[in-house]
Amino acid sequence: MRVLLDTHVLLWWMAEMPRLGSAARAAIDSPETDVHISAVTVGEIEIKRALGKLDAPDDMPEQMDRHGFTELPLTVRHAVAVRELPLHHKDPFDRMLVAQARVEGLTLVTADRAISKYDVRILPAGD
Repeated sequence: MRVLLDTHVLLWWMAEMPRLGSAARAAIDSPETDVHISAVTVGEIEIKRALGKLDAPDDMPEQMDRHGFTELPLTVRHAVAVRELPLHHKDPFDRMLVAQARVEGLTLVTADRAISKYDVRILPAGD
């Protein structure tokens, strides 16, 4: 399985929060799963950290290496794919993640129900 973690899922995983459901946790933890973290996600975390709205690790590249996650850069193809998305969701970070998941054929791990309105594979983050 190839998955892309939504921002809240990455934060829940790193903080070992019980909000992350057993199916999502098992998928992320499986050696068979290729877990991707988008540059969009790290950008969202850093913006919110700089604004004082989020307490998160300040060593994201090291955290990703430690957990064996794969970096997913934001490409022009991803950015262009956003225009094909209906306006089910107004959050630009989430729309970029949906576009990336669609372009790359990834399953998006999220607890955001609005994302399920898109034509993208979802793995629910909660039980």
